Amino acid sequence: MEKFSTLVGIAAPMPLVNIDTDMIIPKQFLKTVKRTGLGISLFHEMRYDDAGHENPDFVLNQPAWKSAEILIAGDNFGCGSSREHAPWALLDFGIRCVISTSFADIFYNNCFKNGILPVTLPANHVAALMNHAENGANARIAVDLENQTVVSPDGEELSFEIDPFKKRCLLEGLDDIALTLEKEAMITEFESRHRLSMPWL
Repeated sequence: MEKFSTLVGIAAPMPLVNIDTDMIIPKQFLKTVKRTGLGISLFHEMRYDDAGHENPDFVLNQPAWKSAEILIAGDNFGCGSSREHAPWALLDFGIRCVISTSFADIFYNNCFKNGILPVTLPANHVAALMNHAENGANARIAVDLENQTVVSPDGEELSFEIDPFKKRCLLEGLDDIALTLEKEAMITEFESRHRLSMPWL
């Protein structure tokens, strides 16, 4: 998993509330178990028309936000089913950070397992960042995980809280497999002792 330390990038405004995982990546794209290739289908129903052409009104189709790495979202982002394909699609598109007032718990935890930083801020701070994000590429937002700050384009520094364990995992690029492999020596020792003590298994 790619490490996350600091990010300075374009933020796309998505003020809709209750953006669920089916809106993020619709069910017809869940057949794959690969983490790549889903970015093109991110927000499919809002992003494309019935003929498969890009909807010019959708924020991520507009030139100012096509290369956005940050989403400023409405309340309860990532609600709905627990599909891990949702953070996969965001990451494959290039989104490394989502800022909102609240997240669905399962989506929130899945973000950390896939190298995405979900930042929770008070409503007034999210509203201010949303206003900045509407300026497109002219307004870049800085996210510093080590210092737990978001810096707006006008220099205002906003602090956020994060679980220390989740913070460490992102900073060091540790997913569940990497965390397990940190204990590889202990696992190997246990397996050796287990085989000696129970050779009939």
